[in-house]
Amino acid sequence: MASLTWLRQCALGLGVLTLPWAIAPELLAQSTPNPPSTASDLIPFNPNPDPLYLPTQPEQVEIDLDQPITLNQALELARRNNRSLQVTEQQLQQSRATLRQSQAALYPSISFQSSLGRSDSAAARLQNAQIQQNRRNQASMAGGAMQPTTLNFSSVSNTWNSNVQVGYNVFTSGQRPGSIRAAQEQVRNAELDLQRQWEQLRQDVTDDYYNIQQADALVRIGQAAVENSQISLRDAVARERAGLGTLFDVLTSEVQLANNQQQLVQSESQLQIARRQLAQTLSLNDRANLSAADPIQVVGDWTLSLNDSIALAFRNRVELEQQLTQRNVALQQRRVALGNLGPQLSVGGTFNTTDELTDSLAPQWGYSVSGQMNLTIFDGGVSRASAAQQEASAAIAETQFASFKNLIRFQVEQSYFTLKSSQENISTNQAAVNAATEGLRLARLRFQAGVGTQQEVSNAETSLIQAQSNLLSAVIDYNRAISALQRFVSGLPLNPEPASTAPTIGE
Repeated sequence: MASLTWLRQCALGLGVLTLPWAIAPELLAQSTPNPPSTASDLIPFNPNPDPLYLPTQPEQVEIDLDQPITLNQALELARRNNRSLQVTEQQLQQSRATLRQSQAALYPSISFQSSLGRSDSAAARLQNAQIQQNRRNQASMAGGAMQPTTLNFSSVSNTWNSNVQVGYNVFTSGQRPGSIRAAQEQVRNAELDLQRQWEQLRQDVTDDYYNIQQADALVRIGQAAVENSQISLRDAVARERAGLGTLFDVLTSEVQLANNQQQLVQSESQLQIARRQLAQTLSLNDRANLSAADPIQVVGDWTLSLNDSIALAFRNRVELEQQLTQRNVALQQRRVALGNLGPQLSVGGTFNTTDELTDSLAPQWGYSVSGQMNLTIFDGGVSRASAAQQEASAAIAETQFASFKNLIRFQVEQSYFTLKSSQENISTNQAAVNAATEGLRLARLRFQAGVGTQQEVSNAETSLIQAQSNLLSAVIDYNRAISALQRFVSGLPLNPEPASTAPTIGE
């Protein structure tokens, strides 16, 4: 009689059992606080402005800021703080400075020198002493006294000299325009590399964000699985005590609970790793951590066909244009190398003044003009060998252009096929989740009614967990494929408008 009462209570309690996904979609909802609403709210996540700052105390790296953010906010933090992007921006500034250095050859060089000096000549002193000695000798021979006289030569000299020199390379056999054009192509390549780095960073941040979403959902699935296993174990223990079950059913439930607890621990570990991976990509403050605030849902539709996607990728991918700029740089450097064998014509002029400050004469000036031509008759083949190296560099760039074109097509095709398969898997796995949820409900009913086994319940729980994980993977894979297509095609908005029928996980 007691066992019948217990069965009746279990049957009545089925209506309040928490089953994941189909019955309780809130298991995958975000339970964290609201994300920052303005750009200023993201300031606490910024790293120390001193790039050489190195925390060495445990309290300096203790996380005290843990907040959810949206994907768009993560991208804003990446654009602002990512170290690799900052290095690329600095390399662009470096290339622009190199261009300004090359363009300086378009202008003449002007130099000015000025000197002011004072000297006391020992030779002049010696000459004056000799003159004095001669006069004393002459006076002695004449038998008279030497008449006082002034020195004939001054040993002290105060002079001021100045010199202005102007030089200009009139003709360089193509070296000057070649160097400037090569520097311009390097600047263009740096600009393209900055764009490439940003597009790759967008994809990396998006993938890291989806990893957090997936790991977070797996934790919730694991928690629900543990709760279900605890219910099954409780039911098995109660049936065994009532004499309606066996010890084998209890042991089976305990094993199932242990396995689910282990999976939960692993999922929690993966979640922490995913969160720290995003923090590393965003170069966050040492005391900050992030979680995902966006719900897990299909982000939108890819409206382009495969052929349209490939053609658009060929037009937009900066990697292809980068190879063209590398080719142009090599050709211009070849021109510079061959310029060593051509004539070099330069002109120059000098204007100078000098003044003896101890006399009453005005400063004197002078000038000179000159022209010079240099022609290398033979350099042992150095210039032609350097030109051949640049020809090979240009050929390498052309080959890499063709290689990148093939790679781009494969990347687009791979992402497109993944997108289509994930799209089909979403519908299939959603139906599987519904069926597995109903199967678990029926397995529990059969077990509680005494016509089923605990193994059936365990199998049904495993099937439900697997179906939920498959659906989660299908949605995440679909979103990753969208992100990959946006990266590999380039030039499209990161977040397309959501499809009107896009399902949210748990619907």
